[in-house]
Amino acid sequence: MRIFVWHGYLLAGTGSNVYTRQLTREWSRAGHELTVFSQDPDPARVDLGGAAAVRPDVGGLLPVFVLDEYPGYTVKLLQDCSRPELEAWVEANAAALRGRGSADLVFANHVLLGGPVGAASGSRYVVKAHGSELEYSMRGNEDLSRWGGEALAGATATFAGSEHIREVVAEVCGTVDRVQVVPPGVDVDLWRPRPRAEALEALVTEARGDPPNPGNANERLPDEGNAARLAAFLAGDRPTVVFYGKLMRNKGVQVLLEALRGVDARCVVVGFGDFRAELEAAARGLDVLFTGPLEHRHLVHLLALADVSVVPSIFPEAFGMVAAESAAAGCPPIVADHSGLAEVADELEASYPSGLRELVRFPSGHADALRERIEGVLALGSTERETIRAAARRAAVDRWSWSSVARRILDIAA
Repeated sequence: MRIFVWHGYLLAGTGSNVYTRQLTREWSRAGHELTVFSQDPDPARVDLGGAAAVRPDVGGLLPVFVLDEYPGYTVKLLQDCSRPELEAWVEANAAALRGRGSADLVFANHVLLGGPVGAASGSRYVVKAHGSELEYSMRGNEDLSRWGGEALAGATATFAGSEHIREVVAEVCGTVDRVQVVPPGVDVDLWRPRPRAEALEALVTEARGDPPNPGNANERLPDEGNAARLAAFLAGDRPTVVFYGKLMRNKGVQVLLEALRGVDARCVVVGFGDFRAELEAAARGLDVLFTGPLEHRHLVHLLALADVSVVPSIFPEAFGMVAAESAAAGCPPIVADHSGLAEVADELEASYPSGLRELVRFPSGHADALRERIEGVLALGSTERETIRAAARRAAVDRWSWSSVARRILDIAA
């Protein structure tokens, strides 16, 4: 098949960026003719499986769902852009697709603005709803919701990463036919169990290769001196808890920090965001290391050496990607019991032995309950701990490998 994959942002980082890159790579490796359209300034830095890459000229405007820095762009929240601005942006992207000829299938990310781009492309299209646009920009905005519903009505299919997002699509966009649930994928070859000593050595080696960041002036780069800091902090066999994600209130890191009080464990907090200073203040008196953002090349090693990964989000999540990645690395995740996170928890619990299933989830926002789950995992003997590590890995391979996700999507869309 000749497939165009459209994504309005970058091809590295987390969330929909990784989703786009991985799906492109899998389809390209499977022998399909792939072109990916994004705003990534350097697509050669990521593995696209040989796919061609195009960067549409969008005139310097970048509509987003969460304000962030994108050098070279005027960044505005989607809901703060005028309709003429958005329509011009959609047409600029659609023109780039049409300029490459027709496709057997256009795979467009995000209901808005991917749906309208797919509709204007002139080719058969499907849309992937990622959740961020629905919750952060479209919910409660009648005009955007109507526009999204109109775009989805013309799609061959709309893909949701969880039953939760299928429900959100209906709540925000109205009745939409042909909505299919296919969970996102995990690179189970990249995220895999490793011996702890080997993982720590590899993590420190990766950190030594980080670019300079004097005074941590660039929040998008790892903190200066991370190699030495990580080596010292993670020395010895003390239990290790990990959080990674955006440092914003909705991600619930403050719940984790409260839960850690009284727990004999150290914690690595990975990520950037405007909530970092408040979190650092909340972490006083705890054994916590903030690293700034880390890339997958770091995280695959960090998760492999950790004892517990926590996903404490207090806001709905389309899917628990952090939990799935942690599971693939053999690091038992503990997740807040809501939205797409609960669906990941269902799969993990189905893989765990019956006596250990209560360690997977906790009531959202309840630090005491989270503390009990963390202490429960850390109190396991070596045999039980290896049992849940293997069970978590098995769930990831069986349910969330990218090869299976890519096949399922094309089986539905073809």
